[in-house]
Amino acid sequence: MVVIHYTAMETSDAACARLCNAMAEVSAHYLISEQGKIIQLVPEDMRAWHAGAGAWGDVEDVNSHSIGIELANTGCAPFPAAQMDALEVLLSGIMARWSIPVARVIAHSDMAPKRKFDPGPRFDWERLALGGYSVWPNGAKAVNGSWVDFLVCAGAFGYRCDDKDALLAAFRMRFMPHKTGVLDAVDIGAMKLLAAKWPCGDS
Repeated sequence: MVVIHYTAMETSDAACARLCNAMAEVSAHYLISEQGKIIQLVPEDMRAWHAGAGAWGDVEDVNSHSIGIELANTGCAPFPAAQMDALEVLLSGIMARWSIPVARVIAHSDMAPKRKFDPGPRFDWERLALGGYSVWPNGAKAVNGSWVDFLVCAGAFGYRCDDKDALLAAFRMRFMPHKTGVLDAVDIGAMKLLAAKWPCGDS
């Protein structure tokens, strides 16, 4: 599994210093600067402390089963093209080396909807999906249903969250970043398609 984060710091140098500070008790396998420089901080076969509490599919100890990639970004700015280009190059290698399916490249907010917001609504998940590095609900159709239907499909796709509002917010932030309001047929249809094509994060 790969978990994508943003640093929420002003510069990549400041983020690197924090990620390398043992007292901070946080680390990641890679940091990508705004200019697209890839810095490896932890070997891929070693555990890094990037995910914290949360789960995705059948994985509950995400730190022990994932590679963490930090993108230098405050959380309020677009992700530069050079940074996204570098991320795709990095993902290509990681996914090939570890046989990681596209649906196992997730947001920090996916595995911890009640705690985390990153990489946030400005991150271009659709671009990653078009490049073959993640998933996107292309072709989803509105499906009438209820919260029960949405939650069942969310669990089938990989989400593990008992807070309906936090789950819907995390889902929309990734797949419908400008959408607000109550749960509707468009949300249900998109989640149903994701669950059908990629059950529990499978390829």
